[in-house]
Amino acid sequence: MDSLELIRKIPKAELHLHIEGSLEPELMFEIAKRNQIPIRFQSVEEVRKAYSFSNLQSFLDIYYEGARVLLKEQDFYDLTWAYLLRCKEDHVVHTEIFFDPQTHTHRGVSFETVFNGIHRALCDARVEWGISFKLILCFLRHLTEEDAFETLRQALPFKKEIIAVGLDSSELGHPPSKFKRVFEAAIAEGFLTVAHAGEEGPPAYVREALDLLHVSRIDHGVRSIEDAALFGEIVRKRIPLTVCPLSNVKLRVFPELRKHNLKKLLHAGACVILNSDDPAYFGGYLNQNFIETAKALELNGEEIRKLAENSFEGSFLESSQKDAWLQKIREIK
Repeated sequence: MDSLELIRKIPKAELHLHIEGSLEPELMFEIAKRNQIPIRFQSVEEVRKAYSFSNLQSFLDIYYEGARVLLKEQDFYDLTWAYLLRCKEDHVVHTEIFFDPQTHTHRGVSFETVFNGIHRALCDARVEWGISFKLILCFLRHLTEEDAFETLRQALPFKKEIIAVGLDSSELGHPPSKFKRVFEAAIAEGFLTVAHAGEEGPPAYVREALDLLHVSRIDHGVRSIEDAALFGEIVRKRIPLTVCPLSNVKLRVFPELRKHNLKKLLHAGACVILNSDDPAYFGGYLNQNFIETAKALELNGEEIRKLAENSFEGSFLESSQKDAWLQKIREIK
């Protein structure tokens, strides 16, 4: 079986996906028209031309602008449903979705509206074709910890449906230590924790995320290898790294895909997991990340299988569910 066929057939979990980052230009225009929200772009083509970023912040500026069109529960449902259809196409059988409540509550959209739209779509997809899911609430790190505490308070009525809290948005200048107290409060409420670290930020941010936020996995983490002691701990403890290759190239973390360190991380023994991050902005959903990364880094079938296996190992699924999917991967010939 060639690599392309294997990528298409193999079951996968996606653990690093920002649902707001799956807003395709076509849907952005459709929802903007429905909600009578003016946007500065005149066409889908103009939007796509704007998707040329020099760094994380230049992406975030347009990301937040696009999110302005999302106002109603149906908007969040349609956004999530469109992503889930891509999951079905890519044989993504389990997804752990990030959502950013503050992006919306700061515009007057209620937490309940955001949550209900996303969750209803996920439940419908589970009924229709059996995809499983977890939801992860992310705090925006460029805002204050007090603001994050308010978001945590808003989330408490929904905590049975939210597996974890995370940390995203502008990394540089906003270390994990800034959010130590709110993560402690979230853990006390029963949430698991994850955090973006070591993308643009230094390995020291990864260390803080592990030691101060007590995260179960690191989102991105590609720079952790620059600190030998830190990386050794990540390998030894099998701390998952949810790596996003096309995103990393689009945001200039690596100059080109051939220079990405994913293969090096994988062969050093890290639990590396392939993900799409913000696929509408970065040029591809999960299978596209697999296909382009496999080509650029010359990944063989064993390496592709290992990445798929890691996606279940690093997930928040129950052990029995993980084992069942790992068995299915082994059975693919």
